[in-house]
Amino acid sequence: MSQKLTLGVTDLSFHRITASLISHVLQNMGFEVRCVFSPHQENFKKLKDGDIDLLTSAWLPSSHGMYKSDVEEVEQLIELGLHYEPYALWGVPDYVPTEDVAEVGDLLKPDVVKKMKNDIQGINPGAGITRFSIKMMEEYGLNDAGYAFHTGTEEDCFSTFEQAVENKEWFIVPLWKPQFLHFRYNIREIKEPKGLLGIVDRAVLLLRESKKELFTKEQLETLDTLRFSNEIIAELDYKVSRENQPIETVTANWLATQSQ
Repeated sequence: MSQKLTLGVTDLSFHRITASLISHVLQNMGFEVRCVFSPHQENFKKLKDGDIDLLTSAWLPSSHGMYKSDVEEVEQLIELGLHYEPYALWGVPDYVPTEDVAEVGDLLKPDVVKKMKNDIQGINPGAGITRFSIKMMEEYGLNDAGYAFHTGTEEDCFSTFEQAVENKEWFIVPLWKPQFLHFRYNIREIKEPKGLLGIVDRAVLLLRESKKELFTKEQLETLDTLRFSNEIIAELDYKVSRENQPIETVTANWLATQSQ
């Protein structure tokens, strides 16, 4: 009988892509994999409580480092692989001229304030980009200038982006790489000189130390050599999220091309 594993997945589209890739690899090793989908912080709590055996993908050290430290108060974690190299960003559509908006401080220019949508649509409260964005709103005085940041679902954020582009509006999107919008649209990152958006992280698989014995040395090495990229995850995410292709087919097909 195959060994069962419970894989924690942050419930966002690009995390589901990576989880599907990892699940295929684990299944090919002979494991029976059950995925549990939760928000960021809840996912790490489940890892701490032993409700899940592995978590994909943790963004370290910037976005999820504090959550990982909390887990390691009770259970050591093993980092495996380098799924991609994520980072948070604030972007504008590429039709917003660089000479008008090159960095966050430019959002305070009177002419920019008049043209720019004052509503900034984020995602869920536990996300790194949300914590960073709230801090930026304060540090740059954007609240005082009439801008407002609020959280919501990822679909709230992405559909707001797509509608605003269709209307050729000037607006700010708090985003990250990898994300499927980058595959379809040219999003220009604006500079954030205060360093409030964190750094380029490493997206890795986390395994509870107590579950290490379920794997052979070769299996752990295989998991540790897995390499995707921001561009690959964004493309696969787009195929699933906007072209409505079945996720398991998309990820299985991509893995098949790598083994040829």
